[in-house]
Amino acid sequence: MVAHKKIVVWDTKALNQLKEAYNYLKEKSILSANKVRTRIIEEAKNLYKNPDIYELDRFKAHNDGNYRAFEIYSFRIAYRITETEIRILRVRHSSREPRKY
Repeated sequence: MVAHKKIVVWDTKALNQLKEAYNYLKEKSILSANKVRTRIIEEAKNLYKNPDIYELDRFKAHNDGNYRAFEIYSFRIAYRITETEIRILRVRHSSREPRKY
């Protein structure tokens, strides 16, 4: 039996957070904004290869082991692994006070 790879899906909230981060960075440097956005998107796209690669999300209350997170350029990207998908949930700058969710 062949294992099926999960698809990566962006939550609307996470997409909006990524856009906000991009627009903020773009005011300072379009080159930096593009670099950060591209790297976050590429890393998220590659999660289908090994979704368990990153540590459990320590800010997720009652984490059942399916919530994970990673950081790129001071941005923390949280995601959830389900049977069929890897859902990107949040994109937050690490200097912002973390909230449990």
